[in-house]
Amino acid sequence: MIGPLDSVELAKVFRMKTKEKLQFLEDRWDDRIAKSLDEAELLRYRSNLLGSDLRITNFGGGNTSSKIEELDPLDGSKATVLWIKGSGGDLGSIQRTGFANLYLDKLHAAARRYRGVEFEDEMVEMYPLCAFGNNTVATSIDTPLHGFLPFAHIDHLHPDWGIALAAAANGREKMEEFNRLFEHRLIWLPWQRPGFELAMMLRQAISSSKDCDGIVLGGHGLFTWGETQRECYSNTLTIIDQLGQFVLKRVEEKGNTLFGGTLFATLENHHELALDIFPFTRGRVSSRQRMIGSFSSSAEVLRFVNSRDAQKLAHLGTSCPDHFVRTKIRPLFVAWKPSSTLIGLREKFDAALQVYREEYKQYYDSFAAPGSPRMRDANPTVVLIPGVGMFSFGKNKTEARITGEFYTNAIHVMEGATALGSGKSPEVLPPAGPAAKTEAFTVHENYVALPPSEAFRIEYWKLEEAKIQRQPPEKELSRRVVIVVGGGNGVGQATALKAAQRGAHVVIADVDMDAAKKTAMEAQKFADKEAAAVVSIDIREREAIRKAFREVIAMYGGIDILINTAAIFPSSPEGVIHDGQWGATLDINVTANHRLTNELAKILREQDLNASIVLTSSANAVVAKRGSEAYDVSKAALSHLVRELAISLAPKVRVNGISPATVVKGSTMFPRDRVIASLTKYEIKFDPQATDEHLRGVLAEFYAKRTLTHQPIDPEDCAAAILFLAGPESRCTTGHLIPVDGGLTEAFLR
Repeated sequence: MIGPLDSVELAKVFRMKTKEKLQFLEDRWDDRIAKSLDEAELLRYRSNLLGSDLRITNFGGGNTSSKIEELDPLDGSKATVLWIKGSGGDLGSIQRTGFANLYLDKLHAAARRYRGVEFEDEMVEMYPLCAFGNNTVATSIDTPLHGFLPFAHIDHLHPDWGIALAAAANGREKMEEFNRLFEHRLIWLPWQRPGFELAMMLRQAISSSKDCDGIVLGGHGLFTWGETQRECYSNTLTIIDQLGQFVLKRVEEKGNTLFGGTLFATLENHHELALDIFPFTRGRVSSRQRMIGSFSSSAEVLRFVNSRDAQKLAHLGTSCPDHFVRTKIRPLFVAWKPSSTLIGLREKFDAALQVYREEYKQYYDSFAAPGSPRMRDANPTVVLIPGVGMFSFGKNKTEARITGEFYTNAIHVMEGATALGSGKSPEVLPPAGPAAKTEAFTVHENYVALPPSEAFRIEYWKLEEAKIQRQPPEKELSRRVVIVVGGGNGVGQATALKAAQRGAHVVIADVDMDAAKKTAMEAQKFADKEAAAVVSIDIREREAIRKAFREVIAMYGGIDILINTAAIFPSSPEGVIHDGQWGATLDINVTANHRLTNELAKILREQDLNASIVLTSSANAVVAKRGSEAYDVSKAALSHLVRELAISLAPKVRVNGISPATVVKGSTMFPRDRVIASLTKYEIKFDPQATDEHLRGVLAEFYAKRTLTHQPIDPEDCAAAILFLAGPESRCTTGHLIPVDGGLTEAFLR
């Protein structure tokens, strides 16, 4: 047993030895932090360090475990407990509560119930029966893989460099070469889907090779371990870094001949073309369910999509299960000859998409069993376009981005596996084994893709389906991109926050960027950080509108809902509205709405999805008043513009509006001087020293008394009406305006 002081010294030794060996990765272990942590927290700490570098493992991928001595809460006896990352967790962010805890002896006893590979799924029902204490974290499918290995601490990861070796036709031969070069004792196991059968194979492999220091799983990943948390982390880091040294040297040697060499050059205007085609692409892949998009034109992506072998390699599909669960069995590759314009690209895309959907259905029909989950969306989640880059899609921005990162990982794997090639493939491929024979695998330039039959067993696994079903239900505005113009304050701010609460990806567009950023920060409390963004917009300028919309497309791939709450109320000290103010009022309150919808219509036509527009009129549109003629006329015109747009943009786009009475709270149209002027006009007593908020409240109460409900109109009231019109609950309503006026009789329909 090592004492505390010895542990610290040992950690220092590990750090020195690790640093000597590392060329790419960083040893982030901090002894000052580690020495204050118990074993469970050390596991969390180790996991977070590993997950902090995507070269070590993918987001949400991999697994870590520790076998920890604990006191049984029932009888106080000592028990060895397996702590292992729970199903669906992410190593980089996992906390102590994210680990499943199981009695190790009960897990081992469950092996007596194992009836063989055909029945291995029934073993999953055993795991909850092994739970330690009151732990209810869903157990990972990797649980037995860790439980039956005789090591205290285990890392099972999917580093690109490791999978490149695991997915190489000569992978076993290259592993032996790696062992000789770096003095390791890695052993090889053929492909087997994670589960109880693989656990038995791992146990047998370790029993037969007691001196090994790691395991390469064919087509899958890497196992490493240690007798202490520090030793495990150090071993994992060292082996992965050395695999990087081994693989990247071959990649560099390949140089420009990688992936068969360059076939196309990246277009100089590729980013602009990407924004041009993004809404079209998003619309097509959203034919079954709406998707949020992400775009990448990184150097590694462009090198791949522009290469001679890209189409063949892309069609083979990915190898690592962690990859294709998100990227699907393969991406959609559009065989388009790059051009500085988009001529022909849409037609090529549609043709390729039709073939993709047909192949996906054939894939499902070929391998689906009577008990398989129903076929999911046949649309791709990754689209590759030569000369332009990669589009990736998911139910939200984070998932879309991560899906793209996963396919970038897959590119790195193909890059490494092809670079490791040195001639003819062996007669028996190293990933081949009991689960899939050599003839089931397909090879291109030394890269071995997972057989479609095995990919299906992962993608449509009942356990994977159960993981999907455990996810919380989607909200009313999930998968939708909502732009709120004027979202920095007042009604716009309230609308943006309520839209975020309802699951939307919200973009706050405003001239006041400080206010917009504050609203976005508030919205991020209800939604993921990537689901709330800001853009600068000046609705008086068409080019500024166009630029703002393209920024939104770059973020999310398209637009689903446009809400405009921005307007002005002209005033002057002498009470006279000059020609310039008349013109500005009509321009901002009417013409700007036309500019917004006119520019948006171009995007919506490309997208070809149902969309919604909600504009903000006013009760003043039908109530004539002294002194507000410019404002009232502008709102009357806007109300009719709603009806005109509803006709011109039908049937895909619904256009509606709200007609609120005066909203004082939070409104930028009610600065202190206007509030005081109104209070004076209506002969309402007020304290000149009172705060702005108090004075607004006094004025709002006065306006409320003129309505049937006697309720002040708050921004939240308007937001509720706006989002009803914008959302799916009003799918049959267009060309209408909802009054939000507390019952203002002068504004009754006439």
